[in-house]
Amino acid sequence: MIHNLRNANFYMMVLIDLLVFITAFYGAYLFRFDFGLPAYAEIQFYELLKYTVIIKFSVFLGLGLYRGMWRYTSLRDLWHILEATFLQSLILVTVVLYKFGFDGFSRGIFIIDWMLTVFMCGGFRVLIRSFYAYRDGNAITLSPESCPDNGSNVLIIGAGRAGEKVVREIKGSGQLKYSPVGFLDNDKSKRGRTIHGVPVLGQLSDLHDLVENKCVNEILIAVAEASGEQMREIIDNCKKTGLPYKILPGMDEIINGKVGIKALRDVSYQDLLGRSQVQLDTTSISKYLSGKTVLVTGCGGSIGSELVRQVVRFKPAKIILVDASEANLYGIQMELHHELKFHDYVTVLGSVQDFELLDSTFEKYKPHTIFHAAAYKHVPMMERNPWQAVQNNICGTRNVMTAADKHGVDRFVIVSTDKAVRPTNIMGASKRVTELLMHLFPNSKTTFMAVRFGNVVGSSGSVVPLFRRQIEKGGPVTVTHPNVTRYFMSISEAAQLILQAGVMAEGGEIFILEMGLPVKIADMARDLIRLSGKEPDKDIEIVFTGLREGEKLYEELITDGEDIVRTEHDKIMVLKAFENDHEKYAADLKEKLNNMMAAADELDGKAVREQLHKTVPEFDEEG
Repeated sequence: MIHNLRNANFYMMVLIDLLVFITAFYGAYLFRFDFGLPAYAEIQFYELLKYTVIIKFSVFLGLGLYRGMWRYTSLRDLWHILEATFLQSLILVTVVLYKFGFDGFSRGIFIIDWMLTVFMCGGFRVLIRSFYAYRDGNAITLSPESCPDNGSNVLIIGAGRAGEKVVREIKGSGQLKYSPVGFLDNDKSKRGRTIHGVPVLGQLSDLHDLVENKCVNEILIAVAEASGEQMREIIDNCKKTGLPYKILPGMDEIINGKVGIKALRDVSYQDLLGRSQVQLDTTSISKYLSGKTVLVTGCGGSIGSELVRQVVRFKPAKIILVDASEANLYGIQMELHHELKFHDYVTVLGSVQDFELLDSTFEKYKPHTIFHAAAYKHVPMMERNPWQAVQNNICGTRNVMTAADKHGVDRFVIVSTDKAVRPTNIMGASKRVTELLMHLFPNSKTTFMAVRFGNVVGSSGSVVPLFRRQIEKGGPVTVTHPNVTRYFMSISEAAQLILQAGVMAEGGEIFILEMGLPVKIADMARDLIRLSGKEPDKDIEIVFTGLREGEKLYEELITDGEDIVRTEHDKIMVLKAFENDHEKYAADLKEKLNNMMAAADELDGKAVREQLHKTVPEFDEEG
């Protein structure tokens, strides 16, 4: 009912019915008195008119005759009109009998009024349905008697490629429980058409009215590309129906046939980001990955493991898996072996701080391409242990780069972060230094590059898993600051764009992934609470705890003095910030690195900070 009050069509339907009620009642008098009303009959008409209109409208409203859509009028709707008009007449006769005793009233008027009301109300509804059927061609109704009654009827939102794939798989499989009864799509040109025999019934705005016909048991969201705002609108509409709803995982994977609709899942926050699927230049990527030996450091982490999954798609000759965590290394090994069915891998358990191990590994397996994802990334942890940021992030990266240069690796991709831009913390400053390390190899045969991007949803250290755990426990959800914002993308999108950037480098570039608009962490928390079926600040409290050490309110992707240039890929930009005198800059950088490493060896946090400030002038711990 609340939904109807927001619908302009509801008021139009009520207005038409009110006119019908008045016209039918006046017509009954005209028919009864052969179109010549005596004076007393005209007085009766006006005296009873208010009772007639109020009773008829109240019965129609109470029996739900304004919940449906007239464009889908069916035989069942006409039976409802018969029932409602009979009840109207019965109540009206009872009121007249009680109030006036029927003295001077003709019984025939009420019979004629009932007949005219049925004829005119039903006629208007059939007329409107006929208009839509004529306008839309083969428009098909969605009403209870026209629906299969097996408790698994689904309405599909999205009549595009993904929606077509869903229906085809449902109809082609005898194991899937679903029975598709219709599509909804905001493309008006699709209205009235069918896909594999399933009709396109209307737009998203029609969802509530279609569900009111009690023909739908579940909703499937099959929208290949939608902005965050559009996805929120879809999910809000689904929630209002009270029906279960699911979304298809990775529309690009559905369309390309990599997964089927058996992988249907609940809506996640990643869907609300509205990131369009990545278009990869697979031919160029294949040239530097297919049939080659690829080494991934930090292969068991969030980004590293996804890089491994993406690399496998391009059929490398061998993958060298390097990770300091035994559990992480074992996890990605088992996934490769049993799930991805890729067996040409080598596991190397060890830290990038161990140059002898790296040197031996490079000598033995001769990798062609390196993806360097190993790093400590937790901001507060690095604030408390700054020497580890130097030893692992900086010295470890230098070790891997030195080994790559020594053994003639073709391409080397450094996974960086937006926290390297105007850093306010140790972690960000250390990652900025890893970008600067490319200056140490100006004449190398190895093509070095860095890829800089923001937060990835679901990665280790991401707020999303933390928020989910807090929501599961009933709250509160803790946010550092009401205005803190971050850039977000999915792990798979980040990994795919890293592979794509690897094609473009000529040496020394920093590639920046297009991150869209920054997201307020507080808004993210509210979205996640709503996705869990609860209301923020009502069912789950949000508590602001204050910024943690080293954190800043917002992140950036470029810093002063960096000239950004767009590439041929719409989601990748590139910048170069090399000094004119490479040799002088490299010599100065080496000296600073040596001092920094000495301070780290002594576990001298203060000295480490001082050396980081000297190496990265824009490093500002005041934020």
